[in-house]
Amino acid sequence: MAPSSLGPRKKRKISTSGDGDASIKALESQLTEAVSSNSSLNPLADLISLAASLEEPQAVLKTIYACYRIFVLLILKGFLEGAADEEAKVVRIWILERLEDYSRLLHGLLKDEESILRTSALNILMSLVKHLSTSLSKSSSQPQFHVSHFKKVIHALLTCPPSGRSGKKRLARDVHPGELDPEVRELFVTKWLNTYDDVRWFFLRDTEPILSASNSDTDPQVPENLLSILEKLGSFPSNQSDIKSWWVEELQTKPPKPKKAAAGSAPQDSESEDELEDEDDWRKFFDEEDKSKRTSEPSTRLHRLTVHQSLHSLPSHRAVFTRIWLRLLPRLSSNERAGSALSLRVLNIMHHDVMPHLTRAVMVMDWVGGCVDYGGVVGLLALNALFVLIQEYNLDYPSFYTRLYAFLDQDLLHLKYRGRFFRLTELFLSSTHLPATLLASFVKRLSRLSLTAPPSSIVLTIPFVYNILKRHPALMCMIHRDDEESESYKDPFLADEPNPNLTNALDSSLWELYSHKHHYHSGVSTLAQIFEEAFTKPNYPLEDFLDHTYATLIEGELKRRIKKEPAVETDLPGSVFKAIESDQPDAGHNLVESLWAF
Repeated sequence: MAPSSLGPRKKRKISTSGDGDASIKALESQLTEAVSSNSSLNPLADLISLAASLEEPQAVLKTIYACYRIFVLLILKGFLEGAADEEAKVVRIWILERLEDYSRLLHGLLKDEESILRTSALNILMSLVKHLSTSLSKSSSQPQFHVSHFKKVIHALLTCPPSGRSGKKRLARDVHPGELDPEVRELFVTKWLNTYDDVRWFFLRDTEPILSASNSDTDPQVPENLLSILEKLGSFPSNQSDIKSWWVEELQTKPPKPKKAAAGSAPQDSESEDELEDEDDWRKFFDEEDKSKRTSEPSTRLHRLTVHQSLHSLPSHRAVFTRIWLRLLPRLSSNERAGSALSLRVLNIMHHDVMPHLTRAVMVMDWVGGCVDYGGVVGLLALNALFVLIQEYNLDYPSFYTRLYAFLDQDLLHLKYRGRFFRLTELFLSSTHLPATLLASFVKRLSRLSLTAPPSSIVLTIPFVYNILKRHPALMCMIHRDDEESESYKDPFLADEPNPNLTNALDSSLWELYSHKHHYHSGVSTLAQIFEEAFTKPNYPLEDFLDHTYATLIEGELKRRIKKEPAVETDLPGSVFKAIESDQPDAGHNLVESLWAF
């Protein structure tokens, strides 16, 4: 029921001084009475204007909650539901316009300098989504989600418009004006995105057009803000039974089962779902295989279901998840300011938080392959993602080990991420089906690089090579070759060959590791002697050597217990340098002058 008239619209003069609380209470009481008596609602516009003009955070907080209570009251009274007469339609349109003004004010407060205003604005916006969806469901024949209001909330989270609060000063820490506030992001993710399936599904679906419409010049922070939300998404359903939490309670009702389309098949071959469940096991096996062979796009999958059915469908959740990631990944790589840094954040979660929930994990192959070109730790993590695609998703990538071999350059053993490289490389080379020529190239290249490496890297390289030799006995010939002792011996290893299968490493030897027997550091020289012993020791746990640095090596030497006292000279000389005899009386006191002529 709507009021018969809005009444004359007059601009009211509102005080924002000490009587601000009284003005807020008076306007709220006036509006509450107006809703009950169907009188003029014009004070609602004054209350919203007051909220935008106030400077004190506590006054703004009281005003926005007063507006919230009035809008909830209007929704519960049915003012926003469909109206029959023309006058009620005009009132409904006017209320929606005021709701738009109020929402715009709350969107700006998400970037306010006051924490209580930021979190309160988000709580109010999401609560309005719930009330508006409930009202929309009552006026419809099926459960509804108020998409238009939620889209504006998503747009505000991704673009982060500046706060419109009067008297607000820009924070010195706010270097990037469009960056999503961490507190707001954490609240949205923990309270709604990771909790309610309907909020997550609509967020993933409605974010994609916003991301597509954003411009890298006007909205450069949108991809990064979206990534900061998606990387916190940790409760994606893996089974149909996991879809059970709803922010809008009307959506938890089970939808009717979707009708199966018999496109491309004869009518007599189409069967109902209940009939298929009664078939023999062999029939079910072939039916499931046929379903897995269909490579329909996510949009096609969504097109066949209603929104209510999609919310209760696990394939639909995976489809919207896939679409948003496929739209986001190219935008991250095109970011010239921080492309590699953003790609690194994605690759850290790619294999355990993204790939398992995609409709087809191999769809990210092109982007992951492009990240290998970044080199460094980004390229290494991209190789790890490619390895997961090869191992678990049957990706055919013949140049994988060639690209891994390219990472073995002269800087590798001097970088801080070398521990991560060795950890992943040990995994990549763990298969016993790899050819010996390929493995020999990696072993030989690491041995050659160890000649100029610091001791902390050498003590990591030696156990790594030992483990490979023990796992692949075909490489033993590289440490039992005697012809390199002759003067005419020339190492056949081709160090500049990029293809690890063509380096002739298997015809060479690991003389570089043998030379470390005479290393100045006792820990390196002792460890290098393991190649002269029988290979009966178990594999070295590589984790024990990954974190070695100069500091840890020195600390180990200082803490070592001395079993036998070293031999020292008992009678110390009176001086290190003996006086030089000269006719000049002061020659013995000036050693520098006696040794050098200036």
